[in-house]
Amino acid sequence: MKQLLIALAACVVWSQAAAQDKNKSNMRPASARSTLQADTVGPSGWPELRSSSVMVVRHDDGQLLYSKNANAVVPIASITKVMTAMVVLDARLPLSDYVTISTDDIDDLKGTRSRLKVGSRLTREDLLRLALMASENRAAAALTRAYPGGTRAFVAAMNEKAMQLGMYRSHFVDGTGLSSENVSTARDLVLMVKAAYEYPLIRDFTTESAFAVELSTGRKLQYRNSNRLVHNDGWDIGLSKTGYISEAGRCLVMQAVISGTPLVMVLLDSQGRLTRIGDANRIRKWIEGTGWRAVATRP
Repeated sequence: MKQLLIALAACVVWSQAAAQDKNKSNMRPASARSTLQADTVGPSGWPELRSSSVMVVRHDDGQLLYSKNANAVVPIASITKVMTAMVVLDARLPLSDYVTISTDDIDDLKGTRSRLKVGSRLTREDLLRLALMASENRAAAALTRAYPGGTRAFVAAMNEKAMQLGMYRSHFVDGTGLSSENVSTARDLVLMVKAAYEYPLIRDFTTESAFAVELSTGRKLQYRNSNRLVHNDGWDIGLSKTGYISEAGRCLVMQAVISGTPLVMVLLDSQGRLTRIGDANRIRKWIEGTGWRAVATRP
């Protein structure tokens, strides 16, 4: 009888404790519950991102919010064109000058197509816009070829600029990003994006949703931004660039304001056509859910 009473007492205590735990759980702020329950956040509280290399920092002070294989040296595809744009603008060449597309600008490496036919004449400004907004490879190739000293001098200037910015694990071999030998790290690319943000034309051209370029013949070609998030009014994007070659996977760099906080995010080697977009949205939901405030920086 005595043992039965002890068992009953234990059951009562256990039931009271369980009820208290349940009440405590229900008392958790709704924002915290939604953050933990969101499908963007894993068991550890960190967003589950599918890009192989990632880095997210606050733009203003550089505080690290998220890092994943940020020092891995990987191909960066057309993210290269951001460096191309800075070198072009640093040279202070007349943006109104016309440059003629030549056979030297044809992509013999990857065989990518272009609507800029050989013989087309465009201003340097329009070439820069198309290279940044629509990732036009012939436009980027023409910009490098029309640089004083030609392509070789241009590539040397790209690598010199990288060293000036502290991008010590980066190396460039062309201005298009078509070669897999254009390599960098997520950490280095944060430095590049922050530097590029200081160029008003780069900000404007990379966030322009669409543009109709008029050739010297009077013909007009319509182009759209290669980053679909630029077309989304829910995003406040200050700078953007996409990239893709098979060796690099899908890549995306952006400066964007989320929950009033200017951020720089780098997403490299995303497998799947929409994975980089999905990762960017997962980061945004995580920031909006105040996840980064609850957990300072990831080890």
